[in-house]
Parts: sequence; structure tokens; C-alpha cells
Amino acid sequence: MLGMARRAGAVITGTESVRNAIRASETGFVVVAADASPTQQRKLLPLLEARRIPYQIRFTRSELGGSVGRAPVTALLVTENGLASRIRELLD
Repeated sequence: MLGMARRAGAVITGTESVRNAIRASETGFVVVAADASPTQQRKLLPLLEARRIPYQIRFTRSELGGSVGRAPVTALLVTENGLASRIRELLD
């Protein structure tokens, strides 16, 4: 499903890109890599919680990046609401 979201142009990858998108009022669902550094988590998780953006900490950086055809990534934001909801359901 993450690959489908990427092909639809509905994925933003990388901690800084995700943070910037959320600050610009982008919404959706965020997946944070389980092996993200504490620094990256400190940068991202408080913002997600403050903005009430749903997220899950799952997968490794390599698995997360591979799911969207990229190098390892720490976080990704699915911006299309239908896809975000379905991915969230599948991960619960």
C-alpha cells in the first residue's frame, strides 16, 4: 500500500520533509522507522502529537524506504486521506 501511495504522488519522505509538510498544514498518516535515532524522534514525535497527526512506529529504515522504492528513510507521510486510512487500518 505504501508503494501504491508513492505511485499516486501521495508520499513525503524524510524527517525534515515530513516536518515541513506538517508545519504547512499537510495532514495524513505518518510512519516512523523503529530504528530512527533518538534525535530524529525528538524532532518529529512532539510535532505529530501537538498537531494530532496519527502515526505509528514500525519497520526499519531500510524496510520503510524499500516500501516506496527509496534508500532508507526515517519517516514518511501519506497525504491522501483514503490511502492513509487504509494503511493505518492494515497496521493496527
